[in-house]
Amino acid sequence: MLSIFAFRAGAQGREPVDVELVLGADISASMTQDELKIQREGYAAALTDAAVLSAIRSGAYGKIAVTYFEWAGVTSQNVVVPWTVIAAPEDAEAVARKIAVPPSWQSQKTSISGAMNFAADLLETSPYKGIKRVIDLSGDGANNEGPPLVPTRDAIVAQGITINGLPVMTADAAPQPYDVPNLDEYFSECVIGGPAAFVMPVHEWEQFPETIRRKLLLELAIRPEGAGHKAPVVLIQAKPPYDCLIGEKLWRQDGRRHFYNPENDYRRRGTP
Repeated sequence: MLSIFAFRAGAQGREPVDVELVLGADISASMTQDELKIQREGYAAALTDAAVLSAIRSGAYGKIAVTYFEWAGVTSQNVVVPWTVIAAPEDAEAVARKIAVPPSWQSQKTSISGAMNFAADLLETSPYKGIKRVIDLSGDGANNEGPPLVPTRDAIVAQGITINGLPVMTADAAPQPYDVPNLDEYFSECVIGGPAAFVMPVHEWEQFPETIRRKLLLELAIRPEGAGHKAPVVLIQAKPPYDCLIGEKLWRQDGRRHFYNPENDYRRRGTP
């Protein structure tokens, strides 16, 4: 079977890997600097974890291709780590060092659909050919800017891409009028899609690094050691009876929204 994959990859002039993985992290203004630090450190720690590296080596090619970007509003995306192959610990450590650098900007609004389209473009222009193509999005709110989620998701999934979600549902943040209750359900019904898509929520920031590690192991098709059958995974439903425009509606109902420029004039660069 490996020869078949190699033939297909070679025919398209792309280097073969087991997984093309796009990691997209929410960096909207609802996230504090401490939370952003925990988020970046969590991704960095997960990618260098011994179990994750073992899972990478156990694949048909023994390597994956990863890119990491941060996102907020519909026009606010920033690639932190361009496409990079991870095949050995030193590869993972190099990626982790880039991810661990503190972010220099934040932006108002949340466009999950914008992040999806940006991630799909990254896959389209990838110099690699993965057996699996996965978009991994973490976020703490619902879509309130950009195209509607469902048709955006469905168009991407139709390309054979899997979208997984990591909703951040910590209780320490101040509630906002446009917060969506049960964010994990929202992600399950409106965000994820594709073969074996799943949601893995985070309820406490202390859980973030371990949750990312377990999520990567699932995306690499390796069962996390000791996970058991009670892993916090919510499987996708085909046609959920759910209003996936709830984020946009709540945003329009927020009496303070006129203070926010739709083109993200509130982008802050050089945040301490």
